[in-house]
Amino acid sequence: MNISKRSSAAPATAKAERSATTAPRPANRCTPDRPKFALTGPSRALDHRQNAARRDLADIAVAGQWFAPHYAVPEPKICGIEGADILSADNKGARISQLLPGEVFAVLERSGDWAWGYSGHDGYVGYVRADALTDAAEPSHVVETSTALMFAEPSSRTAVIAVLPMGSRLRGAEEDEFLRTEQGFVAMQQLRRCGERLADPVAAAERLIDTPYLWGGRGIGGIDCSGLVQVAFGLAGIGLPRDSDQQIAAGREIGGALRRGDLLFWDDHVILMSEEDRAIHANGHWMRTTEEPLADIVARTGEPIARRRVLP
Repeated sequence: MNISKRSSAAPATAKAERSATTAPRPANRCTPDRPKFALTGPSRALDHRQNAARRDLADIAVAGQWFAPHYAVPEPKICGIEGADILSADNKGARISQLLPGEVFAVLERSGDWAWGYSGHDGYVGYVRADALTDAAEPSHVVETSTALMFAEPSSRTAVIAVLPMGSRLRGAEEDEFLRTEQGFVAMQQLRRCGERLADPVAAAERLIDTPYLWGGRGIGGIDCSGLVQVAFGLAGIGLPRDSDQQIAAGREIGGALRRGDLLFWDDHVILMSEEDRAIHANGHWMRTTEEPLADIVARTGEPIARRRVLP
């Protein structure tokens, strides 16, 4: 397969047969050789949540596993200060996740108002509004409080430009008590330098108690159970997948007593232990993030199907 990059993350053309590898063609001495790929059998079953592969277009990374007439080289962008929903293609555009401000989105295709690709931190595939993305830049700070306000000037008395959820990433310069960015100013008390990890992910989750429950949410307007776990552990420098059925493979099985930071799983639900007998979780029962006795959760939902320990 001959791969070529088109402008603005457009797909590259791939000419190949579905079946056996075709015989190599003589190299054109007037142009440099391009990488070649071959699919020697049928396309493999892929988890399309984390493998960008459609019938008409696929990420170049899956060229040896998935047949498509075109492949694309991802173009990294970052999400603007308003954040963005990640929408599905096969469920009437339902929200399946969110990009927080400053997070990377790898664009594989732009079509009209939409960009198709995947989030940089967890590889989650979907569509976002193209105008929510901007040129990539290395962040310097991350929001560690439940929310942080961005002001027009370095004063809390000035206009609020944006409300930034926990985990938002910013690039700027520290000036006295504020971080100065291209968009505005954020109080340093609400930020942590990138690379400075929070020691306790449960402490991050505790700051999000009473955040509204939102399916597919990661903090923009609300959050869901696996989004809460992902964001909290992310501040501690521990990257987890997006969905609870993916997170269940993290860490190791717990054989003894539970402790702070352990994860308990049900079908399509995850909770974070705050004590041996209490847990924090974003849930549809209370429609918000709550801390409650583990016994109450078990009484409503039954016994967990897995108990995992991610922390040392």
